[in-house]
Amino acid sequence: MGLAKEGVPVDDVKLALKGHVKEDYAFNPESTLSVDNPFYNNHPTANDKVHVLVCVVPANTVANMKQETVDKIRNIRMEASKLSIPQVGILTKIDVACPEIKNDLKNVYRSKYIKNKMEQFSVNVGIPMNCIFPVKNYHEEINLNNNIDSLILSALTNIINLGDDCINMGQSEC
Repeated sequence: MGLAKEGVPVDDVKLALKGHVKEDYAFNPESTLSVDNPFYNNHPTANDKVHVLVCVVPANTVANMKQETVDKIRNIRMEASKLSIPQVGILTKIDVACPEIKNDLKNVYRSKYIKNKMEQFSVNVGIPMNCIFPVKNYHEEINLNNNIDSLILSALTNIINLGDDCINMGQSEC
C-alpha cells in the first residue's frame, strides 16, 4: 500500500518513523492508529524507530505524480527531517521510462532523460540529487544481470551506510 488516494495515512507513517507502530499492524486508509490501539507502541526503543526513510517511485510516473501524493511525501519528509532521519529516493523502472537505458543499462548516468527525472523528483519532493538512485527492476529476466545488480547494490549500500551513520550518531539525534 503506497501513498496514493486510498493508501497509508500520513499520520501513521509519522508514527512509524518514531517507532510507535508495532510489528504486524495493518495500515488502514480509513483510519489512523490511535493510542488505545493494541498495535500502538507507547514506549518505542531504538530498534523500533526508523533509521532511513526510503521513497520508491517508478521513473516513468515522476512527471504524472498527483500533487496530493507529492504533498504527502513532502509532509512525511519534513517529519523525518525533524527527527534527523536520512532520506533516500529510489527511481525504479528506468528501462521503461527511457529506451536508451533499455538498450544499454551502462548509460544510466549518461542519460539526460534519467537525470531530468531525478532532478524533477528532487524538486518535487525535496530529496537531494545525491540521495536519489536509479534502478532497473527484474521483471522479464530469467538470469541475474551484473548491470542490474550493480545499480540495486549501489542503492542498498548507500541506504545501509546512511542507516549505520544514523545509528552511530546516537538515537537521540537520529
